[in-house]
Amino acid sequence: MPRVLRIINRFNLGGPAYNVAYLTKYLAPEYETLLIGGEKEPDEDSSLFIFNEMGLEPLVIEEMSRSVNFLQDIKAYYRIKKIIKEFKPDIVHTHAAKAGALGRLAAHSCGVPVVIHTFHGHVFHSYFGKFKTNVYKNIERFLTRKSSAIIAISERQKQELCVEHKIAPLQKTTVVPLGFDLSKFSDNQPEKRKTFREKYQIEDDEICIVIIGRLAPVKNHPLFLKAIQFVKSNSTKKIRAVVVGDGNLRNDLMKLCDELNLDYCYYPSEPKKATVIFTSWIQDVSYPLAGSDIVCLTSFNEGTPVSLIEAQAASKAIVTTKVGGIENSVNNEAAFLVDIADETGFFEKLLLLCSDERLREKMALNGKDFVFKQFHYTRLVADVKRLYASLLKH
Repeated sequence: MPRVLRIINRFNLGGPAYNVAYLTKYLAPEYETLLIGGEKEPDEDSSLFIFNEMGLEPLVIEEMSRSVNFLQDIKAYYRIKKIIKEFKPDIVHTHAAKAGALGRLAAHSCGVPVVIHTFHGHVFHSYFGKFKTNVYKNIERFLTRKSSAIIAISERQKQELCVEHKIAPLQKTTVVPLGFDLSKFSDNQPEKRKTFREKYQIEDDEICIVIIGRLAPVKNHPLFLKAIQFVKSNSTKKIRAVVVGDGNLRNDLMKLCDELNLDYCYYPSEPKKATVIFTSWIQDVSYPLAGSDIVCLTSFNEGTPVSLIEAQAASKAIVTTKVGGIENSVNNEAAFLVDIADETGFFEKLLLLCSDERLREKMALNGKDFVFKQFHYTRLVADVKRLYASLLKH
């Protein structure tokens, strides 16, 4: 039985955690997998409950963290090499940047036959300045030469990696979209909607607009808050905005609410009725999705937008910026995709959805079949099995 060492950046809550969990669980019995990854950051929620619920026991590498720390990174590198020598994998499959760097270098040093890296996103724009971005590009080009295959999670991302940024050759890059268990987003929706709205004091006649994700610069939450202010000022409908997630920018976003004259609350410490509700992390996002009427995403850069896939599974209308792999991840009949530079267009599309209940309900029906076909975990597992088999033959 071939052995796979799977390495993830860190065990924080997000799409990559779910995907490595499904691959670890469902590639068996054809493959034996050992899953390792770094510690979550203090401002993140842990994903370890996902693995516990699936009966998996990942190994946490305390030395591996999100930020660059040369001493800790060197320790993590040698720890990974030790694990490789003990586990003797036929395949090392890394997920995201830090795991990809340390894991691929260690695997190449130890002579692992097959080395694969999945880009769940990338930092080649909207994260750093020009010099630092070019440094990361050159590092990734070097690491690609140490890889048997590169996985992009959308056709758009493959275009960015291979053509726009010239990170990897086309012939070495395979598109394998993410996969999820989407059933919970359509199950028991009336009960979940009632539970969520009662908890956050959202009335039946109020339109609930939700955004889900880390409160980080790349997620561009200021655009969301400005859009809420625009809709509140220009619509006769009663609206509530729910910001699901947390991060270092929370206080800055609350200050922006003050500047925009939006009343708000941070629910964990100040539960009250407010136009903008900061919920912090919610482990089961099927509840806020069931409770919502519209889902937004405002990012400058995305690989595959997990919250939009889940929103379509929950039959919600969407307003999103058109960046990265988003256009490959949503049904155009379920979402308004707006150019990142067109703030006014984003405001107007959100206002239109709030004002037109029939349009909102019509769009909400168009995404579910699309995502169940394209993004179910059974398809993910089948795609990866085929790739592994082809690489092990060479």
